[in-house]
Parts: sequence; C-alpha cells; structure tokens
Amino acid sequence: MQHFQSLDTVQLNDTWITIGSFDGVHLGHQQILKQLTRQAQARQQPAAVVTFFPHPAVVLGKGASVGYLTTPEERAGLLGEAGVDVVVTLPFTRGLAALSALEFMQLLSNHLGVRHLLVGYDFALGRGREGNVERLREIGQELGYELEVISVVTTGDTPISSSQIRRLIRAGEVRDAARLLGRNYYVDGKVVHGDGRGKALGFPTANLDYWSERVMPANGVYATWTWVDGVRHPSVSNLGLRPTFDVVPEAPRLEAYIIDYSGDLYGKSVGLEFAAYLRPELRFNSVDDLIEQMHRDTQKSLEVLEYER
Repeated sequence: MQHFQSLDTVQLNDTWITIGSFDGVHLGHQQILKQLTRQAQARQQPAAVVTFFPHPAVVLGKGASVGYLTTPEERAGLLGEAGVDVVVTLPFTRGLAALSALEFMQLLSNHLGVRHLLVGYDFALGRGREGNVERLREIGQELGYELEVISVVTTGDTPISSSQIRRLIRAGEVRDAARLLGRNYYVDGKVVHGDGRGKALGFPTANLDYWSERVMPANGVYATWTWVDGVRHPSVSNLGLRPTFDVVPEAPRLEAYIIDYSGDLYGKSVGLEFAAYLRPELRFNSVDDLIEQMHRDTQKSLEVLEYER
C-alpha cells in the first residue's frame, strides 16, 4: 500500500476509488472497501481511497472537538490491510472546501485516472455539499467514470457511523464500540515517567503519553490488551484522575498494569486495546483498600480477556 499526503506526485490510470473521512475504518467502511477492492482486483486495476485530515467538520467550524478514532497513519494502515493499493490523505483546507464537485472530481481524475467511483447512499462532496449522488453521476458522464452507490450498513436498525462509535467510546461502552469497529478500540503512546506510585504498591504501571486529539473512553478501569514489541499481553488499565491521591493531574492519565510483563518500558511506544469496562474510578480510604481492589481488578481483567484469547 502506498500512502500519499498530496496529489502532486500521484499519477495513476484506470483507478477505482472511494472518498470519505474513514475515521476508525469501521464495519460500514469495511463493506465499501470489500466491494471496491474485489472489483478492482478482478480487473487488475488499482483500488484507491481519498481521505482527509483534519476532519472537514473541524475546518468548517462544525466540530471543534470532534476527536479522532485513528491517526492518519493508523487509518492508512487499516485501509491497506483491507486491500487498498493507494491511500491519499489530502490536507483539508477552506480552499479545498470551496471547490465545486466538478472541480474536485477533475482534480482527482487528472491524478488518479478515475474509472469507477464507489460511494455511500448519502454521500456528498464539494462546495455546499452540492456533489450528491445525482450530481456525481452527471459529472461521471462528463469525465468518464462510472458511479456505484452502496447501501447503508446497519447494526439492527441503526446505521454504523464514526460519530456513533465516538459516542460509545466516550461513554465507556468499549465492547459495543468494538462490535461496530470489528475490533477492539486501540490507543497507542510512548511510555513516560510517572510518579512511581504503582510500582510502590506492587503494580508497576506504564504511563502512556497518548495523542491529545484522540477520542478517549470515559474515566474508569478497563480490561485491556497491551502491545509491546509486537506481542500482546493481558493488562488492566486505569484512565482518569486517581482520586485516592492528593496530586490530581491536569488531564486524565492512562496507566496500564501489564500482568505478565517485566522489563523497562520507558521510551517505548506501546498500544492498548480496550476490551471491557470494569468499574468507575473510586476514591479509597486507605492504600490497603486500593491494593485489595487492584488485585480484584487484575483477576477480573484476566477472566474477561480469557474469552478473547
């Protein structure tokens, strides 16, 4: 998979493409990608995704705190795993937003040689979202591409969407989010020095410096998997302000106790999969009470994770 941050150096022919934010690359996205890549591969033609960063809603002032389920690099990697040959992550600017649907599709056609465009039933692009399905079909007749519309992918009666998944994660409902994503929600970061309290209590934790723009679960304790050097370890993680202690951090801290791991993690990049919410953050009357609860959390996390092995 090739990942480009602009169209300047891209020159393809007879490309099958889809366009969208694709944040999270959830099951709804995956259905579109499956159809796109299967048809493109059958014709031995490239399958491409054109996506954007920052999110258009942020640039246009419609979602200043929209939050992201994936970084642009993670998103491109997931798209590649889905069989996409080329990912173009365009910087979304007000200038780009001002292009008409025809101007934008001409730009894509000049660099990607668009042969086939696949979109969702409610898709629209261009200035004022004037490039709806009907308009894109008209433009396709002019520019020489075919338009294919895929029906909505639902869970029950509800369409699967990135915004729905964001709401679930922010509510701590990570299991429900995983059902829509097709995998556990994932957060990564570099391990940084904390205050050493976990180690002093017999539960050394890895403190993750995570991306500030990423959607984070509700504060609480979670059963998690921690990835270290490509190996997945069972863990129990706390996200929050640690109310038992006097010093309250300015932002929620993410700390993982990796149950079967020993070694120096400082400076390493590790990843966390959120498997299940265990309990809210609590304030304990004594350190002994906290330690007793941490033992219970560890056991509960192992029980939960056993079903995912």
